[in-house]
Amino acid sequence: MKIDTVQLPFGQPVTEAYIQRSHPGVEALFGRHAAEPAHWTSRLRWLKEHAHNRADAGLLADAMQAYNDRFGCDAAVTANIEAIRSGAPVIVTGQQAGLWTGPLLVIHKAVTAISAAREASAQAGTQVVPVFWIAGEDHDWDEANHALVRNAATGLTRLSMQRPKGARTAVSRTALSQETLADAVQQLAATLPDAAFKPELIEMLGRFAERSETLSDLFAHMIGWLFGKAGLVLMDADDANIRQLEAPMFGRMLAQSDELEAAYARSAASLQAHGFAPQAEVAPGSANLFLFDEGERVLLHKEGGLFRNRKGTKSWTTEQLSGWAETEPQRFSNNVLTRPIMQDYVLPVLAAVLGPGEIAYWALTGEAFRVLGMDMPVIVPRMSFTLVEDKVAKHMHKYGLSYDEVVFRFSDRRAAWLKERDEAGIEAGFAAAVAGVEALYEPLRALTAAVENGLGDLTENNLRRIKEQVQYLEKRTQEAHARKYGSALRQLDWIALSLWPEGKPQERVLNATDFYNRYGRGWIDKLLEVPCDKLGGHYLITI
Repeated sequence: MKIDTVQLPFGQPVTEAYIQRSHPGVEALFGRHAAEPAHWTSRLRWLKEHAHNRADAGLLADAMQAYNDRFGCDAAVTANIEAIRSGAPVIVTGQQAGLWTGPLLVIHKAVTAISAAREASAQAGTQVVPVFWIAGEDHDWDEANHALVRNAATGLTRLSMQRPKGARTAVSRTALSQETLADAVQQLAATLPDAAFKPELIEMLGRFAERSETLSDLFAHMIGWLFGKAGLVLMDADDANIRQLEAPMFGRMLAQSDELEAAYARSAASLQAHGFAPQAEVAPGSANLFLFDEGERVLLHKEGGLFRNRKGTKSWTTEQLSGWAETEPQRFSNNVLTRPIMQDYVLPVLAAVLGPGEIAYWALTGEAFRVLGMDMPVIVPRMSFTLVEDKVAKHMHKYGLSYDEVVFRFSDRRAAWLKERDEAGIEAGFAAAVAGVEALYEPLRALTAAVENGLGDLTENNLRRIKEQVQYLEKRTQEAHARKYGSALRQLDWIALSLWPEGKPQERVLNATDFYNRYGRGWIDKLLEVPCDKLGGHYLITI
C-alpha cells in the first residue's frame, strides 16, 4: 500500500488555528490540544473523578446493547459495550444518517475514531472504546437523502430518496416504506458499473433495506457491517433509551438556559476579538433546544418569560417544559451548540473526532461546558483520505499530472495538453482572422460616419455580428479538434472525477458503495492500517 501525505486547504480559519497551534487565544477556547500527551492524561483523570455526574454506565450499556442488537451486533461490539459498562472511556465521532452512509468523509470519521481509540488504549494502558453517534435527531432530509456515485458512462449520478409526506421531523422518526427502500437498492444496482463485488454489495444492501424502517436504520446496518469487527459501537441520538438517559441534562439546560445563552455569547465575542467569525449563529433568545410539537421538530426561543416557536404562534412555560424533560424526554432534541454537552453527559468522552466545520462549532461551547461544571474533551481532527485507484494512478503518470495539479490547476493543464496537439494553430489562426476583419473595417468606420452619423452604429453592429460568427466557427473547430483526442480527454476527465469531483475533495462527494463495488472491503482495511494522526492530516492511499 502506497501512502502519501498532502495538505489541503482547511476551509475553516478557526480549525486551522487549532490544528497548527498558531493562535494561543483559539487554543484556549478548547482548553486542551490533541498533540499534548499531558492533556489526554488530565482528561482521563477528570473523567474518573466526575463519573458520578454522568449518565449511569450500566444503563448506558443496556441502551447500547439493545440498539446494536438490532443491527447484527458483532462480538467485538458487545465486548466494547461491556467495557463501557465497567467504566471504559470512549472516543466518539458522529454524523447525520446519510443514504448508503453518505459521502466518504463519514467512513473517514469512523476510521479515525477506531484508530484513535486503539492508540489511546495503548498509551493510557486502559481500554478506550470507539463510538459512532448517529445524529438521527436532525431533520434536514435534503442533506441526508442522497448519494453520489460514478456511473459506467464516466459521469456522476445522484441517487436520492424522496421524503414521505408529513411533519418535518427527525430522520430517525421519518418512516420509509419497503417500496421506497427497495427502489433505492434498484437505483444503485442500475447505476453502479458491473464489477467484482457488485453482486455481494447489492445482495447485502437489499437485506439491510428489508430490515430497515428509516434512513437511520439503513445507515446503522451499513456502518455496523463495515466496522463491527473493529468494535465500533453505534448509538442513535434519537433512540428512546438514550433519550431517557438524557432527561436530567435537558432539565438542567432548561433551568440554566439564560446562563448558557450568555456563555455562548461570551465564546462568540472571544472568537471575534481574536479576529475569527463564529461558525454558528449565537442568536439572542435562542434556547438552543428543539421540541417535537405534533411531530415537527421546532426550535425553541425565549420571549417574555416563555419559550416560543419561531413564528410565535405557540408558547410553553419553563415549568411545563421541565415537566416534560423529566417524564417525556423524547419530546426534546439538541441543536449544534447543545449536542456536544449532551454527548459529554451521556458518554465518558475522552476525545471527540470532528471535521473542520464541527471544530469551528465547538469553539463556541467551552464557556457552556464550564457553566454546567463540565470539561471539554480532547478534540481530534478527523483524518481524511483520497483513494487513488491503480487505473487513475497510471493515467496520472501517463499525462504527467500530480495530485496538486488535479486539485488546483486541472482545467489549465487539460487545456494546455490539448493545445500542445493543435498542429493547425487553431487559436492563432482565428485570432489573425479577427484581427484582419478589424483591419478591414477600420476604413469603413470613417467612410460610413462621413456619409451619415447614424451609420457608425450600424457599422459597429455589423462588425460585432461578423466577429460572433467567426467565434462560433472557432468554437466548432476547437470541438472537432477535441473529438480527435476524445479517448485521452476522457481519461483526463476520469482522473478529475475520481480525485476531485465537482471541484471538491473526493471525500465530500463520492459514496462508499462506489469503491466497495470495485474493491470489496479491502480499501477500508487499508485505511484502518494507517497509523492514527492526532492532527488529522490528509493521505493519498493507492488501492
